Amino acid sequence: MNRLDRFFEISARGSSVPTEIRGGVVTFITMAYIIVLNPIILSGIADVTGRELQFDQVSSVTALAAGVMTILFGLISRLPFSFAAGLGLNTFVATTLVDSLTWPEAMGLVVINGLIIVALAATGLRKLVFDAVPMQLKIAITSGIGLFILFIGLVDAGLVGSTGEVSPPVGLGVDGGGDITTIPTAVFVFTLLLTAVLIARRVRGAILIGLIAGTLVAIVVEAIWHLGSAVDNAGGWTLSVPALEGAPFAVPDLSLVGEFSLFGSLGRIGAIAVVMFVFTLVFANFFDAMGSFTGLAREAGLADDQGTFPRIRSALIVEGAGAVVGGATSASSNTVFVESGAGIEEGARTGVANLVTGLLFLAAMFISPLASIVPSEVAAAALVVVGVMMASHLRHIDISEFSVALPVVLTAATMPFTYSIANGIGVGFIAWVVTRSAAGKAREISPLLWIVAVGFLVYFVRSEVESLLGM
Repeated sequence: MNRLDRFFEISARGSSVPTEIRGGVVTFITMAYIIVLNPIILSGIADVTGRELQFDQVSSVTALAAGVMTILFGLISRLPFSFAAGLGLNTFVATTLVDSLTWPEAMGLVVINGLIIVALAATGLRKLVFDAVPMQLKIAITSGIGLFILFIGLVDAGLVGSTGEVSPPVGLGVDGGGDITTIPTAVFVFTLLLTAVLIARRVRGAILIGLIAGTLVAIVVEAIWHLGSAVDNAGGWTLSVPALEGAPFAVPDLSLVGEFSLFGSLGRIGAIAVVMFVFTLVFANFFDAMGSFTGLAREAGLADDQGTFPRIRSALIVEGAGAVVGGATSASSNTVFVESGAGIEEGARTGVANLVTGLLFLAAMFISPLASIVPSEVAAAALVVVGVMMASHLRHIDISEFSVALPVVLTAATMPFTYSIANGIGVGFIAWVVTRSAAGKAREISPLLWIVAVGFLVYFVRSEVESLLGM
């Protein structure tokens, strides 16, 4: 135990083994939905040859990659940031890459993206970019991620949804029509209020208690009303149905492991198209992860005055390796998950929490029916709580000066509105260099920040660039 304590710096960070275990369990519970959601996004979509990935195959490799990367990150970086298939990146692969590539070729580009990020981190360039970001934007990124998590929670709970109209684009209810009188949403409200009361009363393990209580209530509710899935019943559960049915064990199908082609895409679509696809992957991956690291490190109290955290270089390298592992297993790029904030709020401060979360993901390959028993409506309550806590960091920024206020508010607001951390960072960077320069502060802006801002400008207009290049 003393060796474990010294290696992970458990006591030095004011934590304990039981606290780390609890935090790891909470993180897994809030992330377990990815075992269901990732295969929903990737499977059933035909590539350029008409081939589709199978749901059970994608579910198995999703859990495998998440478990391996989470444990690896915990051992090397010793931080409580867990990994899984990145949302947004997996959608880009499924909706854009496979329109003109096979699945192995698309995953090969994901691997190349990861190798580039590893190289950028190993050479120190990624940390230089990290250090070039002013503290006001780093705090804004933390708060923006909080608002993003909160918004994800509200959507997952069925409390907020798209109206499908130009105005208003979102509204109350799953379909934005104003109706929130579904039983799953009521279970979310119960879980949220219970968790909020426990936190207000300073009860240890409040988030975990809330998740367990909410899941038990959901199981009872499903047993009584048989709501089923929202696909079959408008008032049903969004992702996983909290029912104890069928065999609790399943043998994982890992046949997708190693099924990728590094350079097959060159012969199919040409070098220019490959460069643009990889550019998009690298930019989104690079800055999504940077934002998540910034927010989680600050929330855990591990960031210093400049916003850096222990073993940052190794953390950035391992994060790049997550894309390599994700592509090599056909699970799509694996990156740090902002839902790790739930475990951090439970007290997780070290890589021990990652070992717990990672082992649970590996176990989930064999007990997938049990792993998916927590409905997203229950997990959403934890996300809302964590989102509120992270968003509160805005209080540390003096926004009395407009040249600071505009980029800070745009950074925080763009993330939830566009469902993208990278978009928020890009808008904030561009606004910062423009407004601060106009305020006579150009000399305070790092040249790297100018370069990245121009890079984001290209990233935002990449469709026009592709058109000019004849893609």
